[in-house]
Amino acid sequence: MIEQPIMVKICDIREESPNVKTFFFERKIHFNPGQFVMVWIPLLDEKPFTISYIQENLLGISVLKKGPFTRVFHSKKAGDRIGIRGPYGKGFNLQINSCVVGGGIGMASLATVIDTLPDVTIIQGARNSSEILYQKRFRNMRLCTEDGAVGFKGTTVDLLGEIIKKQHFRKVYACGPEPMLYKVVELCKKYDVDCEVSLDRYMKCGFGVCGQCDCSGQRVCVDGPVFTTSELNKMEDFGKITITKTGERVVIDKRII
Repeated sequence: MIEQPIMVKICDIREESPNVKTFFFERKIHFNPGQFVMVWIPLLDEKPFTISYIQENLLGISVLKKGPFTRVFHSKKAGDRIGIRGPYGKGFNLQINSCVVGGGIGMASLATVIDTLPDVTIIQGARNSSEILYQKRFRNMRLCTEDGAVGFKGTTVDLLGEIIKKQHFRKVYACGPEPMLYKVVELCKKYDVDCEVSLDRYMKCGFGVCGQCDCSGQRVCVDGPVFTTSELNKMEDFGKITITKTGERVVIDKRII
C-alpha cells in the first residue's frame, strides 16, 4: 500500500464540459476499473478521484469543479505538479453483455469499464446537453437529459427501465448520485439482473483508518467503493443516510439524474 503521495507532472489537460476537465499525467500503476486514487495539492488538501483514462503509462483524472479543492485543481496548468497515492479500494467485476449507467461526473468511474468491455450498452444522464461527458470518446451512448434537449427526456433510471424491458444484461454497472444508484439497484432486482454500483462518500484517508466514509459498517474506501446488490441489501444507510465532512448523519437529497 502506498501511503505517501508521489509527485507527478500534469502533461495535458482536456476540457470535457464547461465544468469538467481531465488532467493527464505519466504514471504506471496496476489499476482495476472502479478503484480510486488520492490526489494531493500541496498546501491545500487531499481528495479521492477515479482514473477515467488509462493507456500504458498515461493516466487521466476527470474533475468536476464544485468546491474549493476542485476550483484550485481546475486552475492547474500543464507542467504543474500534484501528488498521487493509490490506487485503493475494490473495483468492478467485469462481465460481457453488460450495461453501464452513469449520472453526471459518475461517468468518470465507468469510462475505463467501457474501454475494457466489448459491445457494452452505455446510458448517460445529465441535467442538460452541456453537461454530457465524453461525447467524442463514446459515440454510441444512449443519452438522457432532464429537459429533453438531447436524447431521452427523463432520468437514467427511466431510460434503463425502458431498455431493460427489451434487452437482457448479465450485469449493470452504475455510478452517480446515490438516490439514482438506489433506484437502479431496485430496478435490477425487479428484472433479476446483477448490479454493481460505485458509491461516492466523503473520504479523508483512503485506506480504512478514519471511518469517515462509513455506510452501515462498510468503509467505502476499502470495502468498496464498488458494492454488489447482495452487499447493498445489508447496508441500511444506502440511498438514505450519509455522513458529512463534520461527521453528522444527514438524510440524502432524493434528486436523481
